[in-house]
Amino acid sequence: MLELGTHEPVPVAVDEPAGPALLEVKGLHAWYGESHVLHGVDLRVREGETVCLLGRNGAGKTTTLRAILGIVGRRQGGVSFDGRDLTRMPLHGPARVGLGYVPEHRGIFAGLTVAENLMLPPKGAEGGMSVDEIHALFPNLKERRTSPGTKLSGGEQQMLAIARILRTGPKMILLDEPTEGLAPVIVQRIAAALRQLKARGLTVLVVEQNFRFARNIADRFYVMEGGVVVDAFGAQEVEGRLDRLHELLGV
Repeated sequence: MLELGTHEPVPVAVDEPAGPALLEVKGLHAWYGESHVLHGVDLRVREGETVCLLGRNGAGKTTTLRAILGIVGRRQGGVSFDGRDLTRMPLHGPARVGLGYVPEHRGIFAGLTVAENLMLPPKGAEGGMSVDEIHALFPNLKERRTSPGTKLSGGEQQMLAIARILRTGPKMILLDEPTEGLAPVIVQRIAAALRQLKARGLTVLVVEQNFRFARNIADRFYVMEGGVVVDAFGAQEVEGRLDRLHELLGV
């Protein structure tokens, strides 16, 4: 086990879950210019799981998502999704094979209404959610459908960002800091929506600092520090890891 404050963070060997992985990351390194941010990240996500990547600011969580998709300056290592090598694909490749991405900044278009933002990506040929299904999942979007996208509250913009990806019918979504800056009641609504999506079979890898939110939705957790995974455990192990999590996250 890594002793904080005495060594630089180093990758730890973790017991990965049995069974085939939908997403598998092996020895992932990433750079922004000359800055070496990720130092050998390993993680696996099985189909139907919700897995949370925890860590403080600057731990490398967002960079891990971006490196999986190839939107970093340089990366090295293995990334496979649904049996396909993502490192050999162009930037649009992951989306084409069913890997959706909801970035932290959400990417809502100011010049489009809620309905227009929602209809911007094409509906997936298989499994894409209909507008009616999305309105049932996020009733606020139906009520605000004629409003400009950036006139929504932060929570409503987050709902719209998630909903827009769901229309494309992804097999899995990468979700970056979905609760940052949101009121507790909105956080609860997003957690409820993610549990509904899990019940539909959607696979999710979510980056979070809010451990209380993550604990309500995730099957397993990876903890990052200094660009490496320093701990990993299942939801059933949380109680026994609280002291360790307090050290790493301050929860």
